[in-house]
Amino acid sequence: MKTLLNDIGTYVYTFNWEPNEEALSALERRTLFGIDTNDGTVESTTKIDPSRSPFIKERIGIICEGESIEELIQEVKGLEAFDGFKIVFVQNPDLEKVGFKKLRKIEKEVGLHLKGEADLDNPSIWLGILNTGDRWILGEYSKNEAVWLRHQWKPNSYSTALGTRVARAVVNIAAPETEGVKLIDPCCGIGTVLVEARSMGIDIIGSDRNPLILSGVRENLAYFGLDAEVSLKDIREVTGQYDAAIIDLPYNLCSVITVEEQLEMLQSARRFASKVVIVSVEDVDDVIGKAGFEITDRCEVSKGRFVRQVIVCE
Repeated sequence: MKTLLNDIGTYVYTFNWEPNEEALSALERRTLFGIDTNDGTVESTTKIDPSRSPFIKERIGIICEGESIEELIQEVKGLEAFDGFKIVFVQNPDLEKVGFKKLRKIEKEVGLHLKGEADLDNPSIWLGILNTGDRWILGEYSKNEAVWLRHQWKPNSYSTALGTRVARAVVNIAAPETEGVKLIDPCCGIGTVLVEARSMGIDIIGSDRNPLILSGVRENLAYFGLDAEVSLKDIREVTGQYDAAIIDLPYNLCSVITVEEQLEMLQSARRFASKVVIVSVEDVDDVIGKAGFEITDRCEVSKGRFVRQVIVCE
């Protein structure tokens, strides 16, 4: 897709989440944008690829705007000519849904005032129109490709593993910036977090003390054309320094650990990572404090009666 402008400074994002994921979506937004809101739209100068998040639906990089659709059209008339565009109307989750006939009329009306030729079949430039509630905007449009949906069908899995949506959000919470960061998942299980992180181009390594699952982790990564260093290692044996660690504390019947073992795990993490995102089904606040971490943010995400805590520690 062509880039229409190189100096876009403000972006509007639309969001969508399941009721049980509202708190997780809000935590991810606080991390990525520094904005604490449950609104269905966010306006920010931060540019995020919509496909990074399981909750971002679309992004519009603002090119022009007006207080009304008529004012927007006047601004559109002043744009330079370009060919190969297609306009889509973007529904604002915070406003009443616009009917199909009305939105098509708006798309057509704005498109007729753009200089250049439209290409409805194979556009090279996508443009989005959105009513923010106090103004109308037109801008470069991109949508979420939902790549994590494909990751649900990995060759190896088990029932207690994190879902791909939760895993992807947790990676974003651990690494709001993807460039120049190094992550570790020292209890990587079947590799769900590794797959999501590597699919976003994030440098991450994984380890686990269970030798029976490592071949499955590597197979899962290779199945999606990804690679990552994966080793047989107890968390107490981890060396090196990492920007953040993601730890899904063991909890199934085959991996029951005591409070003392939880403390030892987190004390080990404190040694090699300054930031840790912990996923737990138990109350581990006391253990986190004893390990020398401070809780900076948190949320709960549920699936039926099963509730996980996502805890950000530094």
